[in-house]
Amino acid sequence: MKRGEWARDPQALHRESRGGAITVAKLCRLGVSARTAYRRCVPGGPWQRPLPGVVLLSSAEPTRRQLVEAALLYGGPDAVVTGAEACRLQGLRSPPDDRRVHLLVPDERKVKSSDYVIVERTIRLPVPVVRSELPLAPLVRAVLDECRRLRAFDPVSALMTEAVQRGRVNPYHLRRELNEGSQRGTAVPREILDKVLNGARSVAEIDAMAVWARTGLPAPDWNFELRGPEGQYIANPDAWCDEVAMTWEIDSYDFHFGRNGYARTLNRDVRYTSAGVLVVQTLPTRLRTDPAAVAEELRATYRAAAARPRPDVRSIPRADLP
Repeated sequence: MKRGEWARDPQALHRESRGGAITVAKLCRLGVSARTAYRRCVPGGPWQRPLPGVVLLSSAEPTRRQLVEAALLYGGPDAVVTGAEACRLQGLRSPPDDRRVHLLVPDERKVKSSDYVIVERTIRLPVPVVRSELPLAPLVRAVLDECRRLRAFDPVSALMTEAVQRGRVNPYHLRRELNEGSQRGTAVPREILDKVLNGARSVAEIDAMAVWARTGLPAPDWNFELRGPEGQYIANPDAWCDEVAMTWEIDSYDFHFGRNGYARTLNRDVRYTSAGVLVVQTLPTRLRTDPAAVAEELRATYRAAAARPRPDVRSIPRADLP
């Protein structure tokens, strides 16, 4: 494009951009001088400069996609999106909703974090997964890159348990990535992953494991399926004490007390009663607001279960089911 032609055909620049994002270096190659590009980005001008050396060819509020494209241009040709944005773009719902874009770049790349872009130089640059023409870190790496930065227990729990529970990542692959990757900020993810590997499927179940540890009772099995003497299905309890045939259910309002959920819960409890299984039902909120009382309820029910003959029921690990 000859110098000045872009002014007569404004769409020509858009065709050369990534959704409206373009580098100043490329604008110069297209005949727009750096001075002109920056002058058009002053407040009130027709363009904007979200990052050093990167221009958006509009003064409107940038879309999320434009911010990601601008970040990738800033990071350079080998940059890969990781963290929360990569998790969202690969279908997870739990990542925090913020403006940051976390990039991985080769270790030799001399580029620093700027504005909303977190740049992490790495010697372990992953082969990207391409979604909607965007290079993303594989989900195992993206989840842990985000968890290392979150630090707080609840959001890390939510993200890791969602990724595992929905079958999007293998928890043993998470462990391998934790061992092989950066050790910075891994204490909380390691603690949570240990609980996930022990059967926790949600934040509530991780809280439940902490409460159970207060009871002094033998460790239960988590997320097994119960069957009667004829092989008939009983339930999938959250926690199961096989030696005394006692279950613990963490029953949230969201999943159990709508019309359909309430009916399912009643039917489940009838099956427990018919099979002779004792059950403790606990709301997730009580795991944090009243853990001592919940622990005492568990101990009392366990004593009652141990005092009666054990009913003929058996548990099956979920992985062993047909």
